[in-house]
Amino acid sequence: MPIRTQFIAPFVSALCLCTALLANGQEQNNTANGPEAIGLSIAKEMKARDRGWVDNSAEMEMVLHNGKRESRREMRVLSLEVADDGDKSMTIFDSPNDVKGTAFLSFTHTNAMDDQWLYLPALKRVKRIASKNKSGPFMGSEFAYEDLNSFEVEQYDYRWLRDETLDGQDCFVIESIPRDEYSGYSKQISWIDKTHYRALKIDFYDRKDTLLKTLTLSDYQLHLDKFWRPTKQSMLNHKNQRRTEVYLRNYQFGTGLDESDFTENSLKRAR
Repeated sequence: MPIRTQFIAPFVSALCLCTALLANGQEQNNTANGPEAIGLSIAKEMKARDRGWVDNSAEMEMVLHNGKRESRREMRVLSLEVADDGDKSMTIFDSPNDVKGTAFLSFTHTNAMDDQWLYLPALKRVKRIASKNKSGPFMGSEFAYEDLNSFEVEQYDYRWLRDETLDGQDCFVIESIPRDEYSGYSKQISWIDKTHYRALKIDFYDRKDTLLKTLTLSDYQLHLDKFWRPTKQSMLNHKNQRRTEVYLRNYQFGTGLDESDFTENSLKRAR
């Protein structure tokens, strides 16, 4: 379950189920619940804790590292929470000049294929991203198009693997297997902190079940006394050793965005 947590990415009334499974800290030993039920309950709790933000915006800097070479891009991200379905988001590039005006629109769905479009100002046209191409790199970065959708519980099958300490924080470690046949990943292994249910690290495995990428999420900030957002995300590609870092700042909630701000026409007008 990736950054879809509000770079993009956001992360049921699952609270009763989660309380029953998790409150006493002995869920690992309860074979009646099983690792699949435990993994699902953790995913549901993550989503439940991130409901109600309505809409938000943020400024984003993307830094692409390729050996000793480095390039930077400035962007804005707009997001809209959608009841009874996945969320909507738009990413607008402000610099450098060769990508300025490029805009990306994503509709995540809970029980259907996600929809994605890319507006290319040089061509003055909107390109739809086909489902089978969503494993490709987003604008030359180490993030794939599919990484940019919001996290939706229904899109994966889950399994609790173990409990583990990561950087001094007690975590659940869970496996998520994508249900999308076109996903570029066979599975994702996520470290979720037990206190706030935030993703701290995610390992992505390719279709051959080989470790492909690792995403680390850090420097979380609390907004509106409820919503945790990482201000730094770093994606390392283990095959080519390239790294993409994303820095998010100036989060704004309740900005008045609505459905009309997330259409193909609004994509063309994005500035």
